[in-house]
Amino acid sequence: MTAKKAVFIHSEEIEKYHYPEDCPFKTERAARTRRTLYTMGLLWGETTREAAPVPAPRTVLKKFHSARYLHALKAAQNGKWELDALNMGIGTPDCPIFRGMYDYAVLAAGGTLVGAEMILSGQADLAFNPSGGFHHAFPEKAAGFCYINDCALACAVLAEAGKRVLYLDIDVHNGDGVAFAFYGRADVMTISLHENPRTLFPGTGFEDEIGEGEGRGYCVNLPMPVGTFDQAYLYAFEEIVPPLIKAYNPDVIVFELGADTLAGDPLAHLQLTNNVYAEVINRLLGFNKPILATGGGGYHMENTVRAWALGWTVLSGQDLADGMDAAIGGVMLQSLDWQGGFRDRELPVTNQQREMVLPPLQASIDTIKAKVFPIHGL
Repeated sequence: MTAKKAVFIHSEEIEKYHYPEDCPFKTERAARTRRTLYTMGLLWGETTREAAPVPAPRTVLKKFHSARYLHALKAAQNGKWELDALNMGIGTPDCPIFRGMYDYAVLAAGGTLVGAEMILSGQADLAFNPSGGFHHAFPEKAAGFCYINDCALACAVLAEAGKRVLYLDIDVHNGDGVAFAFYGRADVMTISLHENPRTLFPGTGFEDEIGEGEGRGYCVNLPMPVGTFDQAYLYAFEEIVPPLIKAYNPDVIVFELGADTLAGDPLAHLQLTNNVYAEVINRLLGFNKPILATGGGGYHMENTVRAWALGWTVLSGQDLADGMDAAIGGVMLQSLDWQGGFRDRELPVTNQQREMVLPPLQASIDTIKAKVFPIHGL
């Protein structure tokens, strides 16, 4: 089988931008992921390479965002902030105004679009932009640290090129902005696995939110109970996601790889290890489709960097699951925390945790199978 061409999207330019110090969102995660992979020789090879993001063109930004909103974003960056901008979510605690705010958002989105164009042109089969994944932005609304919705834009570009797009979002928060973008369309199927909306922002993503009109059955939401652990998550994933991918038969998969589902994330309540990400990516690779992956949430810095580094190695076919990465990681990274390689240790699961998680999770699976599966002949 021909080796897959994998591209990691990053540049020194994007490292110039930072949210305010007291904001939980740290742009430095992407740079640290890149540095880790570079140190271990995992960015360049016969089938792997890097590419730099370029600012997303305004004509492409307007495929999802309004001109009025883009103007307000740019004006706020330049010190012209008005009440109208606040009504658009600009200048709130989770979407603060900072130096280079608009430029960063446009460059980060541009990185995801570079990946989409490389897939369309055949230059890449797999692309990963760790600076992407801003799935909460709406056409005229910033939210959840997100200003420009690169995921929605990439899906739109791919769909306009005639591709059937499967958008899979495993961030702990519901991918509400992307679901909104395609809620009435059937050329982009959105699947979001996230913490129960009753316990976490943005409060959307219930099982009965399945799309409307032509898009009915093409928006899928699988809520996860507080305390969800690896085995439960992977069981739910296997029950819902692969059957839908097989039935939908997309031309390309857009994959939002938020790392805030991990145990210890300060903004969420799931109990996963990053081994789940490796399993999910391996499952997606089995469909032999191009994959455009982005970063997303992840508010424990070390855990996020390790998860994204692991994600890249699996995506690019360099996962050293035989343990070699343990030795390399300990020596090259000079960190005791990393001597076990990129993979997390397995976490113990209590009987109480199983009793809290499994019944409501099974109920969600059953609801999706009843409401969505028949639409796709399943």
